[in-house]
Amino acid sequence: MRNFIWIILLAGVLRGDGLEDQILAQERAGLDALKTGDLKTFGDSTAEDAIFVDSQGPAGKALVMEHTAQFRLHDYTISDVKFLQLSADSGLIVYKIVESGASHGKEFKAQVWVSSIWAKRPSPVTKQGKWMCLFSQETAARP
Repeated sequence: MRNFIWIILLAGVLRGDGLEDQILAQERAGLDALKTGDLKTFGDSTAEDAIFVDSQGPAGKALVMEHTAQFRLHDYTISDVKFLQLSADSGLIVYKIVESGASHGKEFKAQVWVSSIWAKRPSPVTKQGKWMCLFSQETAARP
């Protein structure tokens, strides 16, 4: 019986016990904020030391926020989600997104692979962990 309990506990750790769902929800919340133009919510979930990478190269939070001010998603669909637990409070999520929107006044449609690392970090206000995006990379997907 003791071995059976250990197996169940270990399975919960390996599965992340809802961690994938929590991180995917954070990713969706960020995308939804980009749909509504809520840059505060998007920025509040982006770590100050975050690094974002796209075809232009790496960028810190300040540059990402500057560029995001002229970016608006109209619609998106997430598929092919993969998840890797990095610790009890962090994980890597990878997915394909089909999106449409406007960037710097020009309409676009794209298919992109996204990789993001999320971690719970202590919040100075609440003293509890707050989900923060630490890293995100986008790579154009083949049609």
